[in-house]
Amino acid sequence: MTASDMGPDLWEGFDQIEPEQITGPAWDEPVPLKARPALPAFPVDALPDWLAAMVRGVAEETQTPADLAGCLALAAVATAAGGRVKVCVRGHWREPVNIYTAVALDPGNRKSAVFDLMVRPLLAAEKALIELSGPVRAEAETTQRLAKAAADKAAAKAANAEPEQRDLLHADAVSLAQAADAMTVPAVPQLVADDVTPENVGTLLDEQGGRISCLSAEGELFDIIAGRYTGKPNMGMFLKGHAGDMIRVNRQGRPAQHVDAPAVTIGLAVQPEVLDALNRIDGADGRGLLARFLYSKPVSLVGRRNLTPDVLDEQVAATYAKHIGGLTLALADWTDPALLQLTPEADAVLLAFQRVTESRLGPDGSLAPVVKWASKRDGAVARIAGLLHLAAHPADGWHKPIEAATMAAATELGDYFTAHAMDVFTVMSADPAHDAGLNVLATLVSNRPEQFTKRELFRMLRRADFPAIGDLDPALNLLEEHGWVRQLPPPPRTGRGGRPPSPRYETHPRLTRAA
Repeated sequence: MTASDMGPDLWEGFDQIEPEQITGPAWDEPVPLKARPALPAFPVDALPDWLAAMVRGVAEETQTPADLAGCLALAAVATAAGGRVKVCVRGHWREPVNIYTAVALDPGNRKSAVFDLMVRPLLAAEKALIELSGPVRAEAETTQRLAKAAADKAAAKAANAEPEQRDLLHADAVSLAQAADAMTVPAVPQLVADDVTPENVGTLLDEQGGRISCLSAEGELFDIIAGRYTGKPNMGMFLKGHAGDMIRVNRQGRPAQHVDAPAVTIGLAVQPEVLDALNRIDGADGRGLLARFLYSKPVSLVGRRNLTPDVLDEQVAATYAKHIGGLTLALADWTDPALLQLTPEADAVLLAFQRVTESRLGPDGSLAPVVKWASKRDGAVARIAGLLHLAAHPADGWHKPIEAATMAAATELGDYFTAHAMDVFTVMSADPAHDAGLNVLATLVSNRPEQFTKRELFRMLRRADFPAIGDLDPALNLLEEHGWVRQLPPPPRTGRGGRPPSPRYETHPRLTRAA
């Protein structure tokens, strides 16, 4: 039993012990250690049918939480539509449909298998775009090469011309050189990047019409943002890539990069420790990077997986590939984004959600501890509504308004991500001894020893949580401060030397005698 198995009702039943049941030296009333509430599961039913079927099928075959496939499903649709679609919320408020997601799962959870199934159709669409653009790129390369050759020939002719003809030929040479320099060859299409630096992101955005997606089963992107290659954090490209703020980069020796409305999509699966340590990246919280992510911390199925699961239905996978690929190809050549309008009913649903958010942002509100993240909550719901709408109408969604039912489904996902974000930020700011104390307390609740030695307790616990016996000290000190255990006086030494006995503790009667 670990802290993750404990709900807020861990203490239920402890208050049923009558005072006369407690023997020995008097115990004071113990101070509860508040366990974090259980997090909601990913609301798969909020997705359109074909997308929900894929999420369920992938989760079943890989025996992984549906949260991972669900978040990747949203990221996949965002990759297909990012930079090509915006949601018109109200007035001048417009939200692009690119999103940042981060799912926390320990190693051994088959994250790579889930990524392969969910991302493969995007790579197939990328390959199709490369093949379709081949003739265009070949023609552009040939035209540019001929133009440069003509400009060079004209320059040589002007250089050798008679004085009375030189000015005219020089002007012709300059005109041809300018025309050749103005010609561009389209870059090879790319939808998805993995191990990419912020500088590479800027280059890719410039080459790919203002959009790129970073999808990875590892959390290396956070290491790169933290400064793996530069020694200092570099997150500006990702801040602007989420908000759609203009990017203008001018570096000596490199072509200028101008992107009017960048759209970066991120879909990551990381180890829980990576999320817990994100606030250590200098500036990540203050500059708003952490507030841009939609977080998910599902419960791992390792240890209780079905070893003979149902295989993903081929028709379900084919439908997913068809819709993701079709949406990608349909929007690939758009230069001006499609604008999705809200029906009056959808606007009313979102406005009600906004009122709830606003009422909880005050100093005493439930969202006050995550005010930076929560301030972007309504915009995130609008983006999710756009993604759900496009998934529900993959062939012509840009010609239809977003309905109230779609917005309601988006708010359900918004509540899901809110609960997980609150847990992520709680852990970031928590005292490490608190979670360790919860783990130890959970073990004592499970085993109910009246007394135990430190070494005996160490044997009861997982080595992953407490690698060395000394790691127990902060947890035991916290439990002793809160009155759940107390250390007994050591027995008198015999004078024969040897290792001193392991410290012995007594547990509060509420742990040992509760029903």
